[in-house]
Amino acid sequence: MPARVEASTSVYSSDDAVSASGSVVTSVAGPGDGIDDKSAWLAETNGATFNADTRSSSICDMGSRRKGYLTVAVLFTINLLNYMDRFTVAGVLDKIQTYFDIEDTSGGLLQTIFIFSYMVFAPLFGYMGDRYNRRYIMAIGIAFWSVTTLAGSFAPKDKFYLFLMSRGLVGIGEASYSTIAPTIIADLFSGDLRSRMLCFFYFAIPVGSGLGYIVGSYVAKAFEPLAGEIASWQWALRVTPALGVLLVIAILILVKDPHRGASDVGSHGCESQTLTSWFEDIKHLCTNRTFLGVTVGFTCVCYVTGALAFWAPSFMKRACEMDSSNCITFLSPDLLFGVITCLAGIIGVASGSQISKIYRRYNPRADPLVCAFGLLACTPFLYFALVLASSYIAITWVLIFIGETLLCLNWAVVADIVLYVVVPTRRSSAEAFQILISHALGDAGSATFVGWISDKYNANNPQTSSFESLRVGLFTTAFVSIIGGAFFLLTTFFVVQDKLRAEQAVRGPLVLADEMVEDTYDDSEDLTVDMPDNQILV
Repeated sequence: MPARVEASTSVYSSDDAVSASGSVVTSVAGPGDGIDDKSAWLAETNGATFNADTRSSSICDMGSRRKGYLTVAVLFTINLLNYMDRFTVAGVLDKIQTYFDIEDTSGGLLQTIFIFSYMVFAPLFGYMGDRYNRRYIMAIGIAFWSVTTLAGSFAPKDKFYLFLMSRGLVGIGEASYSTIAPTIIADLFSGDLRSRMLCFFYFAIPVGSGLGYIVGSYVAKAFEPLAGEIASWQWALRVTPALGVLLVIAILILVKDPHRGASDVGSHGCESQTLTSWFEDIKHLCTNRTFLGVTVGFTCVCYVTGALAFWAPSFMKRACEMDSSNCITFLSPDLLFGVITCLAGIIGVASGSQISKIYRRYNPRADPLVCAFGLLACTPFLYFALVLASSYIAITWVLIFIGETLLCLNWAVVADIVLYVVVPTRRSSAEAFQILISHALGDAGSATFVGWISDKYNANNPQTSSFESLRVGLFTTAFVSIIGGAFFLLTTFFVVQDKLRAEQAVRGPLVLADEMVEDTYDDSEDLTVDMPDNQILV
């Protein structure tokens, strides 16, 4: 059986072979040319032709692991701060509604306008991230986000539209970062180490969200003597901008921008891949069935998390008002929901990444299966949490914790799927396109939609309480979770093929090399080389 050789060129001669590292090897010996032992021949070809010595956890083109880890630490901190700022508003939403005298629909609009600008500008930054210096793009974006967040905290009581506008501008700054940071990690690390770094990076989403509730609530309470009970929320929004300035400096000094595709074996930092137009990139992504399926599934994740993150604290406050004797008194609903979100995020993200890693050894479709399980399994917990909230608040908090933990199984795994089914030169565009779709149809409208259902139900049923009307709106989260799980299951039919197609595009086509190496072994024997993600060359 002829040996198939994976390389970055489409033509081989009998005298020359191009290695995965780009070097030319002359007169490569086969098992019949003086090397009697098969393992010895594999060892020699590992070092020369394939250059694939345990590359599954390597860090590329960075000089040292320490620099790579330091870069990830800075990116994690920025991601943490972004989500702290985003959910500080949700943590003090009741004070904001009282201050501006707005109803649930207008309150939900704060989240919608933020997500709308975030998703609209994401494709622009995705395009730039595939072509220009990513470090400078992120630094400018974080600086802009810090300034607009601070400015919004000074909006007068009768100028709600100014505060709404400032939240929209904050979304632009966050879009500059969220589309780019995962691609830098992908270019620093490969294989299992990349998955672990992405897992660590996405810890920032639930932890930062939880800290947003906690910090926002504590800061607002601390400044009540100075600013008054109603206006104290303004000081909660002034914490993250100060930290943002420090992180801009950290980006410019500590973060490195590696060559695109530097960690992908055979890509040579993507020097061999030509950049295409943004429309060509989108056209290619629209033919990637795994990317499309994961994007729709993740859209459902965004809808559920957006609705819960924005309305769950208010919902639990209203539940306590229904029966104050059944409430947990040592923590406010804002703080308790923040703690639960932090713990659920840490457990969920870590568990999802680890389960997927282990299961992947036995099933190449493990990643979308784990995502599907997370969404489908969280559905009954979310549903019964809403049903039991008025009577069994303690049980409701437990159900919310379990539901959020299962929901968080998806975050790092979804990012990993996108990065390994898309070539390096299109990854920022892929992240941006996914942000556009998932937020446009997910959390951009979920907060407003839930608030709108609440207001309409209350208007049509005046005898019902605000708690009951908000519960009706939140029931949509259980339905959307089922839809998302179905799309992740559908993705399992395509993920293996799309992953191999992306790897082949990066490393070059698989070529028959009869003249270069004659395989004298039986057809039943496998010629195996240790490549990333357990790739096998037969």
